[in-house]
Amino acid sequence: MKSAWIILSALVVGMLLGVAVESLSPAAGTASLPYVETAGLLWLNALKMTIIPLIVALLITGITATSDAARAGKLAGRAVAIFIAGNLTAGLMTLLLLPLLLRAFPMSAAAAEGLRHGLGGHTETAASPTFADFILGLIPTNPIAAAAETSILPLIVFTTIFAFAITRVGTAERATLSGFFKALGDAMLVVIGWVLALAPIGVFALGYALAVKAGVAAFGGLLHYVLMLSVIGTGTIILALLLAVFVVGVSLPRFVRAMVPTFAVALSTQSSLASLPAMLRASAELDVDPKKADIVLPLAVALFRFTSPAMNLAVVVYVAWLFNIELTPWEMAVGLAVALAAALSSVSLPGSISFVTSIAPIAIAMGVPVAPLGLLVAVETFPDIFRTLGNVVADVAATKYAADGVEEDASPAGVVS
Repeated sequence: MKSAWIILSALVVGMLLGVAVESLSPAAGTASLPYVETAGLLWLNALKMTIIPLIVALLITGITATSDAARAGKLAGRAVAIFIAGNLTAGLMTLLLLPLLLRAFPMSAAAAEGLRHGLGGHTETAASPTFADFILGLIPTNPIAAAAETSILPLIVFTTIFAFAITRVGTAERATLSGFFKALGDAMLVVIGWVLALAPIGVFALGYALAVKAGVAAFGGLLHYVLMLSVIGTGTIILALLLAVFVVGVSLPRFVRAMVPTFAVALSTQSSLASLPAMLRASAELDVDPKKADIVLPLAVALFRFTSPAMNLAVVVYVAWLFNIELTPWEMAVGLAVALAAALSSVSLPGSISFVTSIAPIAIAMGVPVAPLGLLVAVETFPDIFRTLGNVVADVAATKYAADGVEEDASPAGVVS
């Protein structure tokens, strides 16, 4: 959390310096722009180079872990099904709500143009394929080529098929392959950790370049983005509470009372994992069998990312709107499918890492520029608060719903570590 504030501070300082230089000496700003922007783009490219191998490794380990959990018993299988349904519901909410919000509360023309100009120098969009081309492209004839060309959706299709195939091989072979991809993912996390250690420098450079090209309007643009993401985040919390009341069957006052200590921990740590003990106590207050809670809640913390599809899709839809990219219903459906897969692959990752690895595949699959993510990760500190609150509400609600629907005696032996 401390590093997130450092990155945010670097962005603010870089933008303030860029505005000051452009205001006092436009010639100096123009002269310095190529050098500073190059430094930022080098950092951005280093961040992007980790996406493909990390997505492959995490998606395989996420699917194998989910498969293990689903086969661990009736309770665990029911929980996994609830997690998938919850993620789908949250993602659909964003696709329905955010376009309406952007039409009702558009960014000022000056701020939008300034932000587009500031980011336009290093963004690129792919032409939308025809329906037939899209269907044919789902199955890659060469998965290695798909990875090299950053064709995310066919790569995810192949990786998903491969991961499920791993769950069907012998125990020894399965352990070997799962261990290999876990090691690959761990190694890539080390690399991305090194890259993110340089994030203050990269974000400072990108923020400076943005401010030199866009001026003060850049601040208004980023503020509008944060507000829109915060509204979607609030929507996920409300949706999770509505599901708790109308689907799980818990009265709102009772549920909120049980969750108050969890909310305090979630707000102070912005971590679902750190909130686990408080969530276990909340589940007990909601009359969840402790043995069942001991199985479902750790699974929820490890596998359930209720807010991820909603918030990640919101970032991509917002960038598309900013760059006047029309998203068809089919492209939104594709984005939702990739968002569900990306949420599964972001198991227990820090927020700054999961922001890049979860959102970049969605953007690429929908033909939306990836480059803005290098700046938007710096302001993720604020939307991340809503991510954590929505996740803990959904985790406890899902635990209650899963436990109430299974009559068999739960045993901790069913937990998959």
